[in-house]
Amino acid sequence: MFLHQKELQFEVQVDRPDPQLARQIQEVLGGQFGEMTVMMQYLFQGFNCRGEEKFKDMLMDIGTEEIGHVEMLCALISQLLDEASPAEQAEAAKDPATAAILGGMNPQHLIVSGLGGMPTNSNGVPWNGSYIVASGNLLADMRSNLHAETQGRLQVSRLYHMTEDEGVRKVFRKMLARDRYHQYQWMAAIDELEQKNGVVVPASFPAKDEKEAEKHGLEFWDLSEGNESSKGKWATGSAPDGSGDFIYLSDPAPQGQKPVMNRPDATLHHDLDHPRSVEKMAKKVTDHLKGK
Repeated sequence: MFLHQKELQFEVQVDRPDPQLARQIQEVLGGQFGEMTVMMQYLFQGFNCRGEEKFKDMLMDIGTEEIGHVEMLCALISQLLDEASPAEQAEAAKDPATAAILGGMNPQHLIVSGLGGMPTNSNGVPWNGSYIVASGNLLADMRSNLHAETQGRLQVSRLYHMTEDEGVRKVFRKMLARDRYHQYQWMAAIDELEQKNGVVVPASFPAKDEKEAEKHGLEFWDLSEGNESSKGKWATGSAPDGSGDFIYLSDPAPQGQKPVMNRPDATLHHDLDHPRSVEKMAKKVTDHLKGK
């Protein structure tokens, strides 16, 4: 059960309307790494968490906090759009400087939402449920959460430097602080789960008579020109789980065979099934080489 409290999590009071900034802020509301994504991701992970009550409660706590962030951003966007009515836009267009600012406005803020926030990114692309990760494996999910908060904090930081509106910046400073803590939180959860289950997800195959090709689990394959990548700990260090030392392969050779592809059934009308298709292809290559 969720209860709505009318007061916002943090104060939202912009200095002045800015429709263009409202459009930009849509990215951290309804973009791939926006607040809608982490809200849904943490809640679905919490809804589906089995047998780990403290993790379930923690996920629900943070997911619920993110609902408040979504509401806060919608309030922020609405305030930035307060003086963007069609009539005022027409009047403002007479002033070149103002027209340039309004020119970056998202027209859907006028046409679709009536000057409100929307579940879309900064280009108006609708939020997508495929953005969220809720696998049922706690360690895999916590790592995804750390990634999401990292990207989200990065985007808010960039937006912070795109405006001088102190009211907006005040909201962003609060969000940055919470994103900082959430990264600490996911790192702590990851550390606890790694100590319990190991650092590799999944830690082992369930079948006792099956093993992965363990030798290849320690090899670094250098597949680019030069040897710069050999200088990292991933090439010459040790595996975090203590299973062995990494092996650097400067010129890894293929270990498989050339693929053999059977011809498809004639009813599929594959090009090569046509008796003259090979001849036609050969002629096209020859003509190209002759400059025809």
